[in-house]
Amino acid sequence: MEINIKPFEKLTIDELHDLLQLRSEVFVVEQNCVYQDIDGKDRKALHVLGKRDNSVVAYTRCFAQGIYFDEAAIGRVVVAPSKRKLNLGHLIMDASIEAIHSHFHTNVIKLSAQTYLIAFYEHHGFQTTGEEYLEDGIPHIEMIKR
Repeated sequence: MEINIKPFEKLTIDELHDLLQLRSEVFVVEQNCVYQDIDGKDRKALHVLGKRDNSVVAYTRCFAQGIYFDEAAIGRVVVAPSKRKLNLGHLIMDASIEAIHSHFHTNVIKLSAQTYLIAFYEHHGFQTTGEEYLEDGIPHIEMIKR
């Protein structure tokens, strides 16, 4: 998988289309969750795109400290359903953690995890904090990596 890391203004029209399509395919259609995906934060994010055959198959968006949480943050972690057996989720997370280190110069990263993915994020050094809560009808928990 080829990794591309870009601020919003450097995304091509095709990349923006593909990442929004992937997010919609998974977070809206697959998870049957009606919510406002385009939330005004994409312009402030560092976008981490995983591409295979020139298509976006894995993606995250990363934030500097103080934009999403007080800490740097990773969100919208997604892998195309047809590519999930290829461990691309781990590759995109590793690239996202490194992008936060190199762009935002911090080791402290926070995210809001769907609870069924706790073990996945623990594999990357995140620990749960606080209590489980519902976000858009889906159980989540905050996790932090120090």
